[in-house]
Amino acid sequence: MKKLLLLCAFFALTGCSTTVPVKMKFPEVPDKLLQKCPQLQKLGEDVKLSDVSKTVTINYTTYYECAVKNDAWIEWYQIQKHIYESVK
Repeated sequence: MKKLLLLCAFFALTGCSTTVPVKMKFPEVPDKLLQKCPQLQKLGEDVKLSDVSKTVTINYTTYYECAVKNDAWIEWYQIQKHIYESVK
């Protein structure tokens, strides 16, 4: 009975080991984070003041949306890098 328990314990402890090295892969980047930021709008030569304020508003919105996406990319990369290095 003791030999059977020792034999089971031996297989339980060594059954999960492997002699093949496990190769870790760094995760792929989500496609949403790889999109380029859109170009900001430019004004023509003959513009009204109302067109200037609309263009400025659109450009500020575009810039801040891109800044949020860039911050998300940096956060995602740092988290994934930390996880990848902690597994080693």
